[in-house]
Amino acid sequence: MTPVQPAGALTLEEARHLQENLREPVRPGLTEAELDAVERRFGFRFAADHRTFLAAGVPIGDRWPDWRCGNPEQLRKRLAWPVDGVLYDVEHHGFWLPDWGTRPVGPEDAVREARRRLADVPQLVPVCGHRYLPGLPGTTGYPVLSVYQTDIIVYGCDLRDYLNREFAAGGISTAPPDGPRYIPFWSRFLD
Repeated sequence: MTPVQPAGALTLEEARHLQENLREPVRPGLTEAELDAVERRFGFRFAADHRTFLAAGVPIGDRWPDWRCGNPEQLRKRLAWPVDGVLYDVEHHGFWLPDWGTRPVGPEDAVREARRRLADVPQLVPVCGHRYLPGLPGTTGYPVLSVYQTDIIVYGCDLRDYLNREFAAGGISTAPPDGPRYIPFWSRFLD
């Protein structure tokens, strides 16, 4: 079943305009073939608005993932960061979700069981720093999350809103009146 898309998907022209507000330089955008190759290489899918943003241009700098020329191991670590953060809290802070059932006694067993349960959650894909967008292919309008272990907050109700808030001087929020869209698993951390 294909999710219902909100109106107003990010356009290439709008993405280029939003990139004018970035503090870092922007390289030419990724082609469809390059975007497809990144997805195959790293085993995830970009959301449609993330693809459009990267087709418009690839921001460069320490905070931005460089999907064209970046270190593959560093990119893999950034992709693993959200799940690794949850596992860290399972191991070191006793984090456990009630719907996971009874927590195993030993921390190693708890981490193993949590990893099994996290295998099917939507992949979060880095946008900038520890800001992530769910990699739900063909979708638009999902929130950008700031992820640090299980401390997860909405940093923008969608990619457009995030870029306006984070980078446009006096950026105007484009948040929908009913709040950010629900992301399976990850939205449970939001208040």
